[in-house]
Amino acid sequence: MFITRECDYAVRVIRALAGEERLSVSEICEREAITAPFAYKILKKLQKARIVKGYRGVHGGYSMNRDLNRLTLFDVYHAIDPDMFIIECLNPRYQCVRNDERRGMPCQIHWELENIQEELWNMLKRNSLQYLLCQEEEAEKHAG
Repeated sequence: MFITRECDYAVRVIRALAGEERLSVSEICEREAITAPFAYKILKKLQKARIVKGYRGVHGGYSMNRDLNRLTLFDVYHAIDPDMFIIECLNPRYQCVRNDERRGMPCQIHWELENIQEELWNMLKRNSLQYLLCQEEEAEKHAG
């Protein structure tokens, strides 16, 4: 599946950290109902992508390292799963016997799926997380 649970939880981690100076892993887990081992795995990937910043020591924890106005779902998902393709054959490392341009017979299905993949990526890039989180807050205000 394209958007994994790990990708979903990464967005939850960002939501927890949004607007906060610094949170511990246990605070993030409590706010977003994530287990600590899963949170650590996600935070490590987000830190490697420089989306979050980690602090060690007694007052350690994590904070945002990127402006939410410049961060999209695509950025977060890509940090968690750099090979996020809707189907295996779109991965450049995959050798599909049906898509052999040397024989002059490109796979038309591959090219159509490539177009769909590109559209999906563009959709994931169209709104900042700041915008999406503000929309979520507005919806919660109207619901409650």
